[in-house]
Amino acid sequence: MGNEPESGSTDNSANDDVRVSLGGELILPIMALVFTLYYFSTIVDSPWTAQVNAFMVGSLLISVIVLFLLRMAIMVSRGEADLGLGNLLQPAKLLPSRLIYIVLIVLYLLGIEWGGGFTISTFLFLLCAMLLLNKGKDKAFVLGLSAGLALLGYGVFIIAFETRFPAGPFEKLMQGVF
Repeated sequence: MGNEPESGSTDNSANDDVRVSLGGELILPIMALVFTLYYFSTIVDSPWTAQVNAFMVGSLLISVIVLFLLRMAIMVSRGEADLGLGNLLQPAKLLPSRLIYIVLIVLYLLGIEWGGGFTISTFLFLLCAMLLLNKGKDKAFVLGLSAGLALLGYGVFIIAFETRFPAGPFEKLMQGVF
């Protein structure tokens, strides 16, 4: 009776050595940071409005990355986490979807550069990625959302920010219209 835990309390001694592996979670923030720095280097000759907007968005992204890294550093210093990569390949049943997603990213980048242009490539990437992530459910909704987001991206990046993405058939058609 004297050594039993009080009612409502739990014995966490078995869980004290459990650490969360956060190393795999560093991949996206590091890639986002590299991309943002690369993007900053490409806007030097852009109109000043595009430079200001890109700097504002990029600075916000870098701030979020710094906060994320700070949170991770605090968890590691407290012993709550480590920088292992154990969570990167687990659960194993998600590995095929992750690999397909990586292939979609590569195809997206190739599509923008070689023929598809920003809007069509973005539409196709979003469509395929969302169908992959939700296992093919709500196809009509995903189709509409992908089209809407691609058109929004066209309006924001190409029309408003005057970003020089490679022009595909859609961009060439819209140039003729406007």
